[in-house]
Parts: sequence; structure tokens; C-alpha cells
Amino acid sequence: MDKRKTTETASRYNDLEKMSTSEILATINKEDALVAEAVSKTLPAIEKLVDQVVPRMLDGGRVIYIGAGTSGRLGILDASECPPTFGVPPTMVHGLIAGGDGAIRKAVEFAEDDREQGWLDIEQLQPNFQDTVIGIAASGKTPYVIGAVEKARENGLMTGCITCNMETPLSKACMFPIEAVVGPEFVTGSTRMKAGTAQKMILNMISTSIMIKLGRVKGNKMVDMQLTNTKLIARGVAMIVEELKITKEEAEKALLNAGSVRKVLEGYEF
Repeated sequence: MDKRKTTETASRYNDLEKMSTSEILATINKEDALVAEAVSKTLPAIEKLVDQVVPRMLDGGRVIYIGAGTSGRLGILDASECPPTFGVPPTMVHGLIAGGDGAIRKAVEFAEDDREQGWLDIEQLQPNFQDTVIGIAASGKTPYVIGAVEKARENGLMTGCITCNMETPLSKACMFPIEAVVGPEFVTGSTRMKAGTAQKMILNMISTSIMIKLGRVKGNKMVDMQLTNTKLIARGVAMIVEELKITKEEAEKALLNAGSVRKVLEGYEF
């Protein structure tokens, strides 16, 4: 097996259409169980990247995810969840996808094959030397992503990547590669499955660890989360009740007045 193309190797299973529903589900689950083990092997690489990103972000830098297809959508998902979860401005973590925002819902033909467009998309964000570009591509050979990372590095930005093959062109193009080799997919080449799951897990680790290091978590709580719905308000009230040992009514009044859990915990008045 060519270790550089494990995402494209044939499934370990044949005649999928002849399987019962129970067999399909059990086998997918069996394959999914391999993902966490593969991701665990990447922890040193993730640590290296995070420890380089944090000081840059403390100096005003941003994280820019860039990918195509499923990989691009996962980057956008992670970026879009940082503001409501950690109370950071939407400009702090960006997600870019080949083909633009329209490609989030519908594939844009051949967009991922344009080696020049990735950097052009990044340029729209007016990148600076404190920014970090993280290319996401299961195959590790997507031209849109490789071109973006290469140009970002040429222009003095720090670069990392998440891929699911070893020694890929993308890994070689960036400074801090993360390679989670999950093996063949249940449906041959369908990298939205195990590869996508691995990428999501790694993105969770990157953004969450960065935000913790930036002081956006207190104890184990999302004290800077945005209070955008009833569920989150209730969660904030519960945090305050637990920390300050006051009534639910007092906690809700304080939270709505202050606007954030952190403000209540650091300067409680009611």
C-alpha cells in the first residue's frame, strides 16, 4: 500500500450493497473506532502548532483555515463556532473554502483545482505577519490549498496543515504539518467519513486549546460565550449559581444585567 495515498485505497469491505442495514452500521462504527487512535498519534504535531499560534494571536494575529469541499466546510464550521463559544470577534478565526461561500452548500466544479485562487482569497483578509494559515485537505494534494499555503509562507505567514496521508505536497509546503492517517474509507475514497471525522477532531483540539491559552475559559467553563438563546442563558445562570452559591433568580438578574458570565464572576453585584 502506498502510504502517501491511503485515503484513495480500496475499502476493506466488498459488496456493500449486499450488506444488511445492521452490517453497514456496525462496520462503519468499527472503522470510526480507528479514528481516535490515528488522531492520538498527531498530538505532538498539534502541540507544536498551537504553541506557535498562541503568542502570535496575543499580538493580534488570526487563524485562517483554508480548504475545499468537506475540508473547507469543516474549517468554516470551526471558525464560525469560536465567537459564540468563546466570545471572540468573528475576525479572529476565519474559514475559507474553494469556490467561495456558495460552495458551503453546493460543490463548485473545479474550484479546488485553481492553484492561484487560494492566496487571492486570503489577500482579501489583508493578512499580516502574525497570522497563521492552516490548510485542510484529506488528500494533501488539493491545488487550491497547496497554492495558498505556499504563497502564505512566501509572504512571511506561519503555516500549518491537516491531512490524512503521509508526506504529501501540502505537508511539505507548510511549516507545521499534522498528518492523521486513518486508512481506507468504508466507501472507497469517501473522505467525508473517517478523514472528515479526524479533521473535525483535530480542529476541535486546535481551536479549543488556543482559546483556553488565550484565557477564554475559566476553570472548565465557557464564561465568555455569547448569550444568543434561552439555552445558553440557562447554561450561564447555572454556572453562576454553582460558582457564587446564589439563587437562580439572582443569577439570572445578574447575568442579564452584566451581559456575560465572566463579568458576573469577576465583579458580582446585584
